[in-house]
Amino acid sequence: FDSAPAFYTVNPKTPNPKKKVMALEKHIEKVLFKAEVIAERVSQLGSEITCDFSGESESPIFVGVATGACLFLADLVRRVDLPIAIDFIRAESYGSGTVSSGTPKISFDLKLDITNKHVVLVEDIVDTGNTLHCLIEHMKAKKASSVSVCTLLDKPSRRKVHFEMVGKGKFYIGFECPDEFAVGYGMDFAEQYRNLSYIGVLKPEYYMS
Repeated sequence: FDSAPAFYTVNPKTPNPKKKVMALEKHIEKVLFKAEVIAERVSQLGSEITCDFSGESESPIFVGVATGACLFLADLVRRVDLPIAIDFIRAESYGSGTVSSGTPKISFDLKLDITNKHVVLVEDIVDTGNTLHCLIEHMKAKKASSVSVCTLLDKPSRRKVHFEMVGKGKFYIGFECPDEFAVGYGMDFAEQYRNLSYIGVLKPEYYMS
């Protein structure tokens, strides 16, 4: 080939997407969990879940809580050495704010039938417990045989609602998080910062205006 096709030509005026990511990083007050620390912990969680479910006759269904848990779910299931199914559910409780409204509603439901199935709810963060309680009750109503929860972050200091696993379900926790506003690795503020590879604390001036 004498020359590259025209559609391979790089336009020098095309913006570099990395510049925008770097701009977002300036909004971060401090890093809570680096990318490599997250990867190691996710691998450990995957191994633990594999061990716990390896003797079960029914394959578990992993239910990602959209949208914050999307990156965590994708990495987690690739560390689970079992035949599994994946589905998604959405429960609205934050909107564009930073504090849970306390009245979550299911706005996007499951596609799969979970009757008599083992469900692993995959969350980005559990704080007040309102949303998680709602989701667990929803899974019970759909007759799941067990409901486990795997959350990347847990904020027990903000807990307001008690919740319990269903059947033999377990509560898997990646990290205990301080009572600060965390973003990155799928977690957002007003739909921004999800693409950061680490978890950091957002500077107050960017969410308290």
